[in-house]
Amino acid sequence: MPDDSLRPLPVVDAESEPYWQALRKHRFTAQRCQACASIYLYPRVLCPQCHSDAVEWVALSGGGTIYSFTVSRRASAPAFASLLPLVVALVTLDEGPRVMTNIIGIAPEDVRMGARVELEYLDVTPEITLPVFRQKDGTPAIGDNES
Repeated sequence: MPDDSLRPLPVVDAESEPYWQALRKHRFTAQRCQACASIYLYPRVLCPQCHSDAVEWVALSGGGTIYSFTVSRRASAPAFASLLPLVVALVTLDEGPRVMTNIIGIAPEDVRMGARVELEYLDVTPEITLPVFRQKDGTPAIGDNES
């Protein structure tokens, strides 16, 4: 059984604090530029597309697609040992941004690129909740319909 309490925790700074506060309340958010309408993660002061500082926080659906993934079977640090095997994935959110995350609740050999995923909140400490994703059953993935 994974011991999520051993996970290394993120460093919360002034730019990312609203993101972490929302996750703690089980709300998934990102910043949207008011000048060019880009939605992006990770939190930062300036829009990465047009460099405007006119940004706002918006709610995200929590849905997405696995863009790419790898399975870590060897701990890169002692804190990860109880989590192995660990599926580390890039998920393209329905709103556009890609996030690096973990896919949980599925055997690593069953994870598929292109599969639909949905957000789950992993309450690691009273202060830190991490966004992780679960692959949805029965959703087509890359190669599922090829002969």
